[in-house]
Amino acid sequence: MIITKTRVLAVLRERGQHDRADFVDRELPERIDPQRHGGLLAMLRLDLGTLAEDPVRVTTRRR
Repeated sequence: MIITKTRVLAVLRERGQHDRADFVDRELPERIDPQRHGGLLAMLRLDLGTLAEDPVRVTTRRR
């Protein structure tokens, strides 16, 4: 499962949680490991299923 920091930041900012988004931007890597950072994502009430990037879309975007 691929979760990008950009996606997490977008969700938090859509919710108006700019301070939390700034924290995530400072603390997490560009590609987030759900096993390693799952606790933080759960604390932020972020659903891993909706955050996961579609691997086909990710591959297409990089070209």
